[in-house]
Amino acid sequence: MKRRAFLGNTLAASASLGLGLGSLTSCSESSERKITILHTNDVHSHIEAFEMDHARYPGMGGVARRAGLIQSIRQENPNTLLFDAGDIFQGTPYFNYFGGELEFKMMSKLGYDGATIGNHDFDNGIDGLEVQLPNAKFDFIISNYDFTDTVMDGRTDRFKIYETGGVKVGVFGLGIRLKGLVDPALYKETKYLDPVEITQDMTRFLREEEHCDLVIALSHLGYNYKNNPDRISDLTLARKTEGVDLIIGGHTHTFLKRPTVVRNRADKNLLVNQVGCWGVQVGRIDFEFNSRGKSSEKGTSIVV
Repeated sequence: MKRRAFLGNTLAASASLGLGLGSLTSCSESSERKITILHTNDVHSHIEAFEMDHARYPGMGGVARRAGLIQSIRQENPNTLLFDAGDIFQGTPYFNYFGGELEFKMMSKLGYDGATIGNHDFDNGIDGLEVQLPNAKFDFIISNYDFTDTVMDGRTDRFKIYETGGVKVGVFGLGIRLKGLVDPALYKETKYLDPVEITQDMTRFLREEEHCDLVIALSHLGYNYKNNPDRISDLTLARKTEGVDLIIGGHTHTFLKRPTVVRNRADKNLLVNQVGCWGVQVGRIDFEFNSRGKSSEKGTSIVV
């Protein structure tokens, strides 16, 4: 099938399954103070569900099933935000053939609000990533990659602020060190900045200057490295910083049934969550707020 015809048919089928969900509705005047955060990571170009005879994930995953789940949760709570923690690319022939176009168009139809960048998102080179950005109708948020002197300069955001349900949500992104993991010819002059320092800069700004009620880090650092405890990971980042409420992680393909609660350097709790890989699960975190601020949170991983 020709490329244009394939994309047209696929998008039409997606629309019939309810993927065109539109943007979030502002509910700032509502008394409802509950917001829902949905998230994925390391989907790796898995557009279709696994075959029914697959040994580990029979019939699981796929854009269509994820769309139905997301739509039902948005109907339950319109104050819902949807994020991805990177490695959108690489893993099936869809990426080899379309170069990331299909992945970005599907995520746009699902109504993703934002995503960060994983190491495999450079697999077609920084030029291959940049050329696909017009297909992404959501924000790319990365705070610790300096893209000066590259084609990505000015194409991403260091942070974004979303307002829903009367709650102001500040989001920033953290990518993994590319040196030794990705061929330098693919990421070119991209510079990696220290995630701990960037986190403190971002949280200070989002809390003190922008007065965000909730701060979220989209991280592709990895959940934990038991054999190398000095390597930066989501758990070490959580302990070394303060001001973050939720770290949405990726890279290590870690399946968590529920978020990990970590004490930060100010001895306050934050949540760290990751939902494995290939789109077979979606993470859900519900935050409730009262007149004094965040009052409770709970999270789980939902099988798709």
